[in-house]
Amino acid sequence: MIKGIFLVILCISFHSVGFAGQHQVKQDLFDTVKVTAYGITPNSRANAVPAIQRALKVCKLKKNPLLFFPKGRYDLWPQHAIEKVYYESNTSDNNPKRNGILLEGQSNLTIDGNDAAFIYHNRMQPITVEKSTNILIKNLNIDWDIPLTAQARVIDTTATYITIMLDEKQYPYEIDAGKLSFIGEGWKSGVKMVMEYEYDSHLIAAGTGDDHALGKGWQNYRAEKLQNGTLRLYHSFKRRPKPGNVLIFRHSDRDHAGIFITESKNIKIEHLNLYHCAGLGILSQFSENLSFMKVNIIPNSKKGRYFSGHDDGMHFSSCKGQILVDNCKYEGLMDDPINVHGIYVKVIKKLGTNQLLCRFMERMSVGMVWARKGDHIGFTDNASLKTLGKASVTAFKQISTTDFEITLTTAIPIYVKEGLGLENLTWTPSATIRNSTFESCRARGILVTTPKDVLIENNIFRSSGSAILIAGDVNSWYESGAVSNVVIKGNTFLAPVLTSNYQFSEAIISIFPEIPIMNQSTPTYHRNIQIINNNFNPYDYPILFAQSVQGLIFENNTLTRSYDFSPFHKRKVGFSLIGCKAVEIRNNKIDQNLLGKNISIQHMQKSDVSLIQPELYFDK
Repeated sequence: MIKGIFLVILCISFHSVGFAGQHQVKQDLFDTVKVTAYGITPNSRANAVPAIQRALKVCKLKKNPLLFFPKGRYDLWPQHAIEKVYYESNTSDNNPKRNGILLEGQSNLTIDGNDAAFIYHNRMQPITVEKSTNILIKNLNIDWDIPLTAQARVIDTTATYITIMLDEKQYPYEIDAGKLSFIGEGWKSGVKMVMEYEYDSHLIAAGTGDDHALGKGWQNYRAEKLQNGTLRLYHSFKRRPKPGNVLIFRHSDRDHAGIFITESKNIKIEHLNLYHCAGLGILSQFSENLSFMKVNIIPNSKKGRYFSGHDDGMHFSSCKGQILVDNCKYEGLMDDPINVHGIYVKVIKKLGTNQLLCRFMERMSVGMVWARKGDHIGFTDNASLKTLGKASVTAFKQISTTDFEITLTTAIPIYVKEGLGLENLTWTPSATIRNSTFESCRARGILVTTPKDVLIENNIFRSSGSAILIAGDVNSWYESGAVSNVVIKGNTFLAPVLTSNYQFSEAIISIFPEIPIMNQSTPTYHRNIQIINNNFNPYDYPILFAQSVQGLIFENNTLTRSYDFSPFHKRKVGFSLIGCKAVEIRNNKIDQNLLGKNISIQHMQKSDVSLIQPELYFDK
């Protein structure tokens, strides 16, 4: 009976959501720990880190703890932060990481920020969740006074210079040898990339993207400080931004995630605004059952910012169980809002009858415990991406940050050669992404490669590259996970989608595994992708690009031509199909003025396509 009561209380804990004033938590259901009882006062600007650490130690002694923050501002400084070595996926290997709030070995814990503002200083990881279970984090606002990205307003441009206005209080800087360097609380970094946002629409200026806002050779500028917050950048820029627009200066490394979740289970984050961070927004790796409700990774409009996170919004690397993303918003990110994938590694050498030396190949994904006893792995041919066979792991041994040994339960198959790819099939999640908004961010909208069920529904896309990318490769990014059941339905793809060139952005929906050897006998990599009941508003030709898919359905979609932008894409085809089998295109409502009414096929036959759509035709 006691166990049953505890489960009911825990259930209430995990379903009490909302910002203060909307869904107030009944604190008498918890063992409440108020952070202010441990030496911190909101709005004091004092370092809150020691008080939070003391409060978390007390939470570990409670049965059903609630760490509660009275409303206000809490400043978190790197002094007294817990420093730990973490090897974080798709993140610079700059260690140790500074952890502002570290939840390690916690269970059944709720953190209620009560709409408080958590302001971070210097290079820090705001929240880390390690080896913890049943955690709910809600009602928080995370930001920096001096962020690790900068912006400036374009005043005017000429053939020889650009004049900009820059807020030195938010974005302090120096000019060294004619180059602009931004400085903060303990750091200094030079400009690595420049982006242009439209002032009114907050969209990335069409046709810029990774071609850079200032054109090739922009790095040869010479900076000069003028007066009243203005700067002049001297150079014959190949492309000039529009006066009045906003330039985003990307600088510094992606060395700390905003929220890092590792080796944890049943983690929920709800009603949270992540306005900025030093790297990936929310990074989850080797964790299970993750839920995100009303999490916004967006610019802080009160500070006039056009940028939010330094890189991806939500990044899931080698997770399992269920991922749920519901009612979230992404805007102003410097990379993809959502990326779900596993990690391919390479076979370097056979060490014995059942032992392999393997290597992490992506320089920003190293040092992790890639496999555990009992995990199932697949052997992948790096030329065709075909899975050649499977095995089970009995032991994992780290050799260095890049190399490790795995021991299999059976003898190594004869076809396993040096250079072959390995995929961990155990750490693959299912994912539901719904009711969310993908505003203008650098690159794409959703990237997903996982063999478990994927549902993408009722979302709105205004991303500047492809809205959805389904990729996979064993040769460059080493992101694994051939899909086997993806449903994309009820989404709206607006005209700002695909207004700039980015890697793999071949169409509004791009299915683009990197397969070095493609011909009619190459086995298909992805399977069972349904694109149904969506609204597309293309202004350009490319709608769907699909390579190496067995079972692709494009049905009951509405395609309405937009005139908001001028066509620019190199691909002058609506539907590009390469090496696909069992494709069905039928019963779509197509605008008579749609540009992309043609279908091109390569490495396949027309008989591989069931076409019930009189408006569409095959290219000769």
